[in-house]
Amino acid sequence: MVKRWLPLEANPDVMNQFMWGLGVPEDVGFCDVYGLDDEMLAMVPQPVLAVLLLYPQDRKKESDASTTSTVETKEPNKKVYFTKQTVGNACGTIGIIHAIGNAVSKIKLVDGSYFHRFYIQTADMDPIQRAAFLEEDQEMEDAHSVAAAGGDTEVSTAVNFFNYA
Repeated sequence: MVKRWLPLEANPDVMNQFMWGLGVPEDVGFCDVYGLDDEMLAMVPQPVLAVLLLYPQDRKKESDASTTSTVETKEPNKKVYFTKQTVGNACGTIGIIHAIGNAVSKIKLVDGSYFHRFYIQTADMDPIQRAAFLEEDQEMEDAHSVAAAGGDTEVSTAVNFFNYA
């Protein structure tokens, strides 16, 4: 049986509270992007460290993929922090983990915080080992549950940029 969490709302306020509570400094945050033309992009705080793109997923393909997934034999790039998603509805959390993990050289995580410990513990793991670690991580599951219960806007297809002040 596949472990499933409640979906994390695609809302910068929810995502920011979630990651700040896990050790990301409050001068780092997500914001909505309302368009990709120059005028709209000019409103995005700089610098941009990551982009989370949300798009609808075909539920049929999702269920097919979970039952027929195969293990990749290609060696993962050590310069890119990546984990496979094996927990259902954890895509928002996985996106945040990827955004922070690939920008950790640009931000200072709070010493001893969850994310500080998490990235140290998973640094030498491959994507499948990281996924297994995350599946068993009760602290992250609890934090995700709290964040998933927050917010009140409908899920959107907005683009979220990850940046810091």
